[in-house]
Amino acid sequence: MTTALLVIDVQEAMFSYPGMSLYEGEQVLERIASLIAKARSAGTPVIYIQHTEDEGEFVKGTPAWEINSHIAPLAGERVIEKTTPDSFHLTGLQPELERLGVNELYLCGMQTDYCVNATSRRASALGYSTVLVKDAHSTFDNDTHSGEEIVNQHNQDLGSGIVTLRAEQEISFT
Repeated sequence: MTTALLVIDVQEAMFSYPGMSLYEGEQVLERIASLIAKARSAGTPVIYIQHTEDEGEFVKGTPAWEINSHIAPLAGERVIEKTTPDSFHLTGLQPELERLGVNELYLCGMQTDYCVNATSRRASALGYSTVLVKDAHSTFDNDTHSGEEIVNQHNQDLGSGIVTLRAEQEISFT
């Protein structure tokens, strides 16, 4: 199989909301950095997905819109902008994956209950062998559930036939 790592919406805004913090945000960021390092070392393509809006936190060119500096793309790594939770919808992601001959995707990033969920489901529906790195995605508490509960529930739901779940430490791109 030809594999790629998708890094979904790990943007500065996710770490700068006043009074809000991602569930295990710093630990998740470290796991994502580890995945990126493993992928680069193995020559596995790393594709960044970057949410873009006309107004709000993700306005193109603003500091909050930038990919988190801790995991910034290297020269030549692909960054694909999107405007919806689904990383495939109205983007160049699928043509890029086809160009690379990718048939297996590893997914990580933010937010679990929005873009990670939508992209996981779409990747699987499109026929990609899809691995969600179960400890390398996160979200915020909402009115009814903690970020931890949301992550755990999505791992359970997505892992019941939609994606394969693997922990970051179990993954090597060799």
